[in-house]
Amino acid sequence: MQLSVNKRNVQFEATSLTVRQLLDKMRYTFPMIFVRVNGEIVQKDRYAEQVVYDGDHVDVFHLMSGG
Repeated sequence: MQLSVNKRNVQFEATSLTVRQLLDKMRYTFPMIFVRVNGEIVQKDRYAEQVVYDGDHVDVFHLMSGG
């Protein structure tokens, strides 16, 4: 399957992945992370349930603090 992740084409052998699996495969480990799939924000408690499919557009944002 092919996804667009942060406007970058990425290919996986699976036919579908959960958001959690995608984050793990992409090695996104930031503690304050937000995900949007096809323009819709996915709640953090749904990462293990929300499925992404071939052709989906995924945006991953992480918050940084500073001073």
